[in-house]
Amino acid sequence: MDIEVWVWWLIGAVALGIPLVVTAMPEFGMLALGAAAASVTAGVGAGIITQVLVFAAVSVALIGVVRPIAARHRAQRPQLASGIDALKGRQAVVVEQVDAGDGGRVKLGGEIWSARPLDKSQSFAVGQEVDVVDIDGATAVVM
Repeated sequence: MDIEVWVWWLIGAVALGIPLVVTAMPEFGMLALGAAAASVTAGVGAGIITQVLVFAAVSVALIGVVRPIAARHRAQRPQLASGIDALKGRQAVVVEQVDAGDGGRVKLGGEIWSARPLDKSQSFAVGQEVDVVDIDGATAVVM
């Protein structure tokens, strides 16, 4: 019982798919797709040289094109701000006058924070909305 060449290419594609699942290395998947393309080439009756060239061309093209795109997407994951970084740039409401002398208090993120103005000459009245520029220890720097 002879196994046809296209079946061998499919077996190769499956064999390359196993390390893809085990190691999560996408290159194995790209090689598996190259083997699947060679299987189709063998199925339509092309010679072994054409099959190997199709395998190599598809595999190299996928690695050369898809891999850099995947790496770029992996590097561009959105950064979620948390903790103090999440408070910077938000608005707060003054609950106790904020000035350079004694500072003051603002309501920021549902909590009362001590606050001081970014510019020492500024003063903010109760009820005024201010922007949080920075957090210095437990003090919100506002403007």
